[in-house]
Amino acid sequence: ASLRALPGPGDDFNIETGKLLSPILQPRVPGTPGSIVVQNHFIDFFKTTLPAWKVELQNSTSKTPATGDREVPFVNLIVSRDPPWTTPGYSSRLTLVAHYDSLSVPEGFIGATDSAAPCAILMHTARSIDTALTAKWEKMQADGKDMEYEDQQGVQIFFLDGEEAFQTWTATDSVYGARSLAAEMESTAYAAQSTFHNALSTISLFVLLDLLGAKNPVVPSYFQTTHWAYKKMASLEKRLRSLTLFESSPKKPSSKKASSKKAPSKKSSSKKASTKRASKRDDTVFLPDFDKTGDRWLGGMIGDDHIPFMERGVEVLHIIPTPFPRVWHNREDNGAHLDLPTVADWSRLITAFTAEWMELEGFMNVDQTSSKYSRDHKSEEPGQIIDKSEL
Repeated sequence: ASLRALPGPGDDFNIETGKLLSPILQPRVPGTPGSIVVQNHFIDFFKTTLPAWKVELQNSTSKTPATGDREVPFVNLIVSRDPPWTTPGYSSRLTLVAHYDSLSVPEGFIGATDSAAPCAILMHTARSIDTALTAKWEKMQADGKDMEYEDQQGVQIFFLDGEEAFQTWTATDSVYGARSLAAEMESTAYAAQSTFHNALSTISLFVLLDLLGAKNPVVPSYFQTTHWAYKKMASLEKRLRSLTLFESSPKKPSSKKASSKKAPSKKSSSKKASTKRASKRDDTVFLPDFDKTGDRWLGGMIGDDHIPFMERGVEVLHIIPTPFPRVWHNREDNGAHLDLPTVADWSRLITAFTAEWMELEGFMNVDQTSSKYSRDHKSEEPGQIIDKSEL
């Protein structure tokens, strides 16, 4: 029942007028006016839509190969919601992640799949589960549960800056924001009696979305240690398709053209092991590795925002297609080349995964009142923001 209750994005992913996606479809190079506009878009969205979500800004600066001695500012946005009875250090968090910056070259690069669409998907996810989280936690309190022993799990979203290299992808010219945030979270210690010893250790799973929005994506299971989580998401995809809730399903073929033609690796050229699957598939399954066994795991082949966190022991579920979209890192990675049914389907799948993780079965049917952010006849209620200068 909860899967059928998942709200769709409606017109919010429209590339010209969509309230969630269209403001992100502009150049977003770190430290530029476009980057600031998109930061404010995220903040305004949460301020006017989701009152209970706390927004924090984590700032850093760094020199880059392209800017010489000039320090470039990087701003990560951390948006979180925890059970109302928890205090810092006692609640774990499912962590959903996408980067919002774009390449500096070619000039004018938009990065619709890389990663404007993933950011919009996460905004939709937050809005979709907000009322259900409130209902669940209010019911737990009304039932007189002993909160010390009850659900101590929240959810947070990272909108990360500085993922893209300024010249050539290296360990020092890439993931600027992620490196800063991971180090700061590791050094943010909690009280000795807390369940978790620092902010980093509260991450129960780091779910990273990247390069999503082209038609017929193939997303392998990259890490054996999180294959169980991949299987949960793949199972949800199967259920959504069986209920004909996916717009890109064979029963609902996409009307837009997009290619799954093999492209160069984003950060590596050593990802050939799983790419042959694309030509062999006779359907549009996004996550084909449910039954994967053996030792052919490709997690070490792709550099991305998860690396600084994974190096510190965080478990990662990487949702990035192999092969990469045909438009990867060229001017065609713009709104016109997104396959919108596929974007909508990813939003349903990520929302379903998050709702299941947060145990919202039975609460997703709660009526969601209308607001200025409209979608398929339903929308979340207006809200406010708690804004901080740093984590």
